[in-house]
Amino acid sequence: MCKTHIRSSLRGSVLGAAAILTFTLSPLATAGNALLSEVDAQVAEDVSHTDFSQWLREFRRDARSEGISEATLSQALDGLRYRPRVIELDRHQPEFVRAIWDYLDTAVSSTRVNNGREKLADHGATAERMAQRYGVPAEVIVAIWGIESNYGSNFGDFSTLESLATLAYEGRRQAFARNELMAALRIIEQGDIAAERMVGSWAGAMGHTQFIPSSFEAYAVDGDGDGRRDIWQSIPDVMASTANYLARAGWQAGQPWGVEVKLPESFDYAQTQRLSTADWAAQGVHAMRGELPQFDSAALIVPAGADGPAFLVGQNFRAILRYNNATSYALAVATLSDAIAGREGVEQSWPREQAPLSRQDTRELQRLLNDQGYAVGGADGIMGPDTRAGLRAFQRENGLTPDGFATQHLLARLRQAQ
Repeated sequence: MCKTHIRSSLRGSVLGAAAILTFTLSPLATAGNALLSEVDAQVAEDVSHTDFSQWLREFRRDARSEGISEATLSQALDGLRYRPRVIELDRHQPEFVRAIWDYLDTAVSSTRVNNGREKLADHGATAERMAQRYGVPAEVIVAIWGIESNYGSNFGDFSTLESLATLAYEGRRQAFARNELMAALRIIEQGDIAAERMVGSWAGAMGHTQFIPSSFEAYAVDGDGDGRRDIWQSIPDVMASTANYLARAGWQAGQPWGVEVKLPESFDYAQTQRLSTADWAAQGVHAMRGELPQFDSAALIVPAGADGPAFLVGQNFRAILRYNNATSYALAVATLSDAIAGREGVEQSWPREQAPLSRQDTRELQRLLNDQGYAVGGADGIMGPDTRAGLRAFQRENGLTPDGFATQHLLARLRQAQ
């Protein structure tokens, strides 16, 4: 019998008892339900533990067949616990999404900028050495460090092994987590880190700059020459690994990440292609300050729509996106690195009067777009490229600026058009 069926059967028995208490012992209903909720939770935990132990035995056998030694298996897997909290976090999707300007207010706060400058002063020689070796500026390395773990003050205290084992057993992406768990065992086998020191986020990202195990295997570097790659305690290793990751992602030495730009009144916001700087300039795109950087291939982004700032971004912005494929993240790293280096920040104002859509709002927007013939795929509550393309088409056909930026006003227009 599979674990789901076993758990459903046992929970059904407990819920049945709860119903009897509710209807036959009404004065005790509240206390009875509370007691049985605790029993139900304990039953579920016991069943999960039993099934998890069986899963772990099978995984251990597979790891052994892939060449992981008994010593490593014992060190890493003996006493490994199922962590319900990891599953809770994995399944939790916040209903309300932060606006990009709210995210940047926190990510590039004055405190984080000042702390970044202090870290750069404390580890400047190391950062500059890595910048010379990999072509990635010191302030960008430090900015990644700041965004990922607030300079090491918050990289998580979950056991990476327990998190990944739990997710491989019951998470939303079980195959992915299982592969990452196997990679974690190989890292321990190689001697880079002891199992008990392999800690990080609930999702399995590790150390100061939050590498998942497969990224650690591919990109982590021994920066201090001690023969190990330690992104938990060795700042030279942290900086070398981060710089190597960006370099391997295509960072171009000597090029900026991008520049804030001013767009002409007639600008076509529906464009999604990459063009050279010369081609963008021919459309009337100008730098807010100074000259446009010379890019062979650059994208024009307006992360808050036509009423917010615009940026011309090149290959180095795309390299940051390889670290975390979210425009808000890449812009946070980019602008934090500028601030740490003493460069000016974003000049144009954000449309702070706009209330962001909740995930429920976005799901409704997606359903309405689909209903009106703008095929955007499933209503998952995530503003992906298909949803933005459908939204731009709706805006264009209704005489609106086709910037693909979802607002409460646009949602109301879609409701009216239904």
